[in-house]
Amino acid sequence: MEKVKQRVIIENISPGVNDGEFAAKVVLGEKVKVEADIFLDGHDLITAKLLHRKKGEQEWRGASMYHMMNDRWRGWFLAEELGWYEFTIEAWLDEFKTWTHNLKKKVDTGVDVSIELLAGAQIIKDSMNEATEKNALLEYESTLADESKPLESRIETAFDEDLAKLMHKYPVRKNPIRYERIIPVEVDRKRAAFSNWYEFFPRSAKLDGQTHGSFKDMIELLPYIAGMGFNVLYLPPIHPIGITNRKGRNNSLNPGKDDPGSPWAIGNKDGGHKSIHPELGTLDDFKELIEESHKEDMEIALDIAFQCSPDHPYVKEHPEWFKKRPDGSIQYAENPPKKYEDIYPFDFECDDWENLWEELKSIFEFWIEQGVKIFRVDNPHTKPFRFWHYVINDIKKEHPEVIFLAEAFTRPKVMNQLAKLGFNQSYTYFAWRNTKEGLQEYLTQLTQTEMKHFFRPNFWPNTPDILTEYLQSGGRPAFMNRLVLAATLSSNYGIYGPAFELVENRAREFGSEEYLDSEKYQLRAWNLDEKHSLKHYIKRVNKIRAENPALQSMENLVFHPVDNEFIIAYSKQTNDGKNLILVLVNFDPFHTHSGWINLQLADIAIKPGESYQVYDLLGDSWHIWTGAHNYVELNPHTSPAHIFRIRRKVRTERDFDYFM
Repeated sequence: MEKVKQRVIIENISPGVNDGEFAAKVVLGEKVKVEADIFLDGHDLITAKLLHRKKGEQEWRGASMYHMMNDRWRGWFLAEELGWYEFTIEAWLDEFKTWTHNLKKKVDTGVDVSIELLAGAQIIKDSMNEATEKNALLEYESTLADESKPLESRIETAFDEDLAKLMHKYPVRKNPIRYERIIPVEVDRKRAAFSNWYEFFPRSAKLDGQTHGSFKDMIELLPYIAGMGFNVLYLPPIHPIGITNRKGRNNSLNPGKDDPGSPWAIGNKDGGHKSIHPELGTLDDFKELIEESHKEDMEIALDIAFQCSPDHPYVKEHPEWFKKRPDGSIQYAENPPKKYEDIYPFDFECDDWENLWEELKSIFEFWIEQGVKIFRVDNPHTKPFRFWHYVINDIKKEHPEVIFLAEAFTRPKVMNQLAKLGFNQSYTYFAWRNTKEGLQEYLTQLTQTEMKHFFRPNFWPNTPDILTEYLQSGGRPAFMNRLVLAATLSSNYGIYGPAFELVENRAREFGSEEYLDSEKYQLRAWNLDEKHSLKHYIKRVNKIRAENPALQSMENLVFHPVDNEFIIAYSKQTNDGKNLILVLVNFDPFHTHSGWINLQLADIAIKPGESYQVYDLLGDSWHIWTGAHNYVELNPHTSPAHIFRIRRKVRTERDFDYFM
């Protein structure tokens, strides 16, 4: 083993995804909090510095780190630009800090410190080599070394705060060590971390279920969608739809002559992934939709599905990009027992894979040029990891503002890997977590493990493919329940509408999660003015999200015990503690439940026995609570949830109480 003089150990750096193999995710303007275990043998003291820079820069910028407890250190730097930053840590045995620490112990016990003062003078002298304030240091060094001066004044000089600042500025680094890896950090815009998604099939924008809608019709619906508080309008594929093996209503293999087919069966004689379905309009119409959505403070998210119908131009022009069966025909997609005869998957490992990869990357680039900055990617887990690593990172070099959402309902490690490779947001298992225990366990994993540094969940109660048994059986209260949970547990969430706000819960058959008369295979009629619509409730929830910064982050989530298994309680607050939200939800969509909540007062900075105001942002009512134990009751047929803003009582200089 090589002999080395370094004594300092640096390990367990956070955030460090796979110890720096992948980038941790932060948001523009956010403080990047860096922690590490830093220690050495013996009792000497350490100084540590956080080194950071924008990727591509040569010079490091330094930031002090401070000791918290148990050899854990913390520092931070500000993410000032989109793109990538990188950091590492440097630490050393600090001779001056060690000297003053030991000197104080000796002075306090009356030990003669004459020799120690001379040693301190030498440390100061050693620090002058690279110092620009040599005169000030020389004066301190001379005072400590001058044995003709009173011992008391020399001791006082040793503990002078200005001397400590100078020695911190010009430290004597004894056997410094730098962490062996450089850790990357990806900085995204805020919408990557806080967004409200609304999915809508533009072909149903006429709302009558008979006439094919267009982008022009979609523009007419923008005020309705934005009025509910959504800031991302997600469109399923907008490309020409294949004719061969087209699916009919309810996934039938025998389509009628007017059945529009599945938008995910992409491509026909009118074009492929860089073309628009003619009945939706033109490219100029699509650009107009983008422009009009911006006026409503919304963005268009486009679905990218890397698969083709048998009629796609790629099939004729590049048959080598697809797998062949023994009879020479192209292999269609399967997920037994399901068959997708209208879809051909790409062969990412074909002999011409490099040209295939470049062409698929160019699809993203084409739509970015049209103004799309958010992409929902269909089934990314069925494509190679290295493909995504190449494509996403290459695109973000030129377009760091682009956001990628991974629609991957698959094994946890696969979902995590996709997030590490660059996907900014990820679909989750939220839709199937319908118990208090299940949700608490899942959210603890998302927010308290390494996942919090790279996996940004996007909670969807429903999608065109997912109508859970809970929504099928629970009626309106179940939809309200899932909305509040999605919107308050996660900072990113979405709904498939108008199916959601109109409480569409009819399944194709018993035991299926597919919608009856699924919009994937036909036009749908939607009456947006239905009296039972949840649009006003949704608007209220989204307004609460917009006005309360605590709900715009996944940080500081705390679960609180309730003595009823059907009621879940949790709080979120901003780092400065000024915005504190408490949410309670009744899981039972049929019955009223009550119980006693036991608030973790230390987590929300409330003292035992203290009174505080809880204002129900959903019900527009306020209550005075005292201490940790308080009674709650939730009737699912009025509102299955409370979203409380806690206003803590504080004492002012005038000695009267008010709530903040």
